Amino acid sequence: MIVAVASGKGGTGKTTLASNLAWSLKETKKVQVLDCDVDEPNLHLFLNPDLKVNETVSIKVPTVNESRCDYCGKCADICQYGAITVLGKQVLLFPELCHGCGGCTLLCPQKAISEIDKPVGEIETGTAGGLAVVQGRMAVGEVMAPAVIKGVKEKIKPLGTVIIDAPPGTSCSAVAACTGVDYCILVTEPTPFGLHDLKLAVDMLEKLEVPRGVVINRWTGVDLVGLEAYCKEKEIPILLRIPFDRRIAQAYAQGRLLVEVLPEWQSRLQRLWESVEGGLCSERTCSNQR
Repeated sequence: MIVAVASGKGGTGKTTLASNLAWSLKETKKVQVLDCDVDEPNLHLFLNPDLKVNETVSIKVPTVNESRCDYCGKCADICQYGAITVLGKQVLLFPELCHGCGGCTLLCPQKAISEIDKPVGEIETGTAGGLAVVQGRMAVGEVMAPAVIKGVKEKIKPLGTVIIDAPPGTSCSAVAACTGVDYCILVTEPTPFGLHDLKLAVDMLEKLEVPRGVVINRWTGVDLVGLEAYCKEKEIPILLRIPFDRRIAQAYAQGRLLVEVLPEWQSRLQRLWESVEGGLCSERTCSNQR
C-alpha cells in the first residue's frame, strides 16, 4: 500500500507525521519511506539515514542546429512555457523553463532541433533503523521538481508499505507526488490559513480520485474555524488529533522522533494506520458497488 502524507500549506507537521508513522510501523511491516519534498527534503533530519547518491535526474531540453533552421516559428508556437522563441533569424532557448515535453523536436519541419540531457536533481538511497529510505533533491537553481519526484517514485518497491512525504501545497510537485497513491493523509492545523489550504488540497485529491483522511496538528480542543464541520460536510475522516504540546514541539526542534520521546505515540500512530487501511478497504468496497 502506498500512502502519501501531504498538506495544503507548509509548516503543518507533515514531515513529522511521515517520519514517526514510518518508524512506528517498521517492526511489523517492510516500510519504504520516500522524501518527495525535493525542494527541501527534511526526513533525514529525523530518521538520520545512511544515504548515498546513486542517480542523477535529467530532463531532455532542445538544442538547435541553426544551419538547418528556416525560422518558421513552429517550435515557439507549440511551447506552452516560453522555453523557445524565434525572433527574426535568431532562436532563443530558455532551458530553465523547459518541461522536457519534446513537442518542439517532433514538430520541427526541418529536423533542426535535437535534445540533450539537462541535470535537474539527484536521488539518494539508504537505510535508517530497518527503514528503506529514498530521497530526492533538486539541483541548485532548478525548478523542475516533478521530474525528480518521478525518479524517486520509480524506486518504489512492490509488495511493501510505502510512505511518501509529499511537497506542501497543491502545485505540480504535490500533484506528481500524490498521483497514483492508494491513500493520502492530509495534515492541517486549526487556523484560518490551515482550513483554507486544506480545502485546496482536498479539491486536488478529489480531481486525482485519491481517498483521503485528515490529521489535525496543534489541536487545542476548541475548533474556532470550522475545521471539523468542513471535514464532516465533505465526509473526510479525522484520523488523529495531535495536541498543542510543548514536549512535542521540543522533540521536533531537537530533530528527535516523537515516538522515542513519548513512546505512547507509537500505538496511537499504529491505530491511525489501521484506520487508513480500514478506510481504504471501505472505499474500495464502495467503488466496487457503484
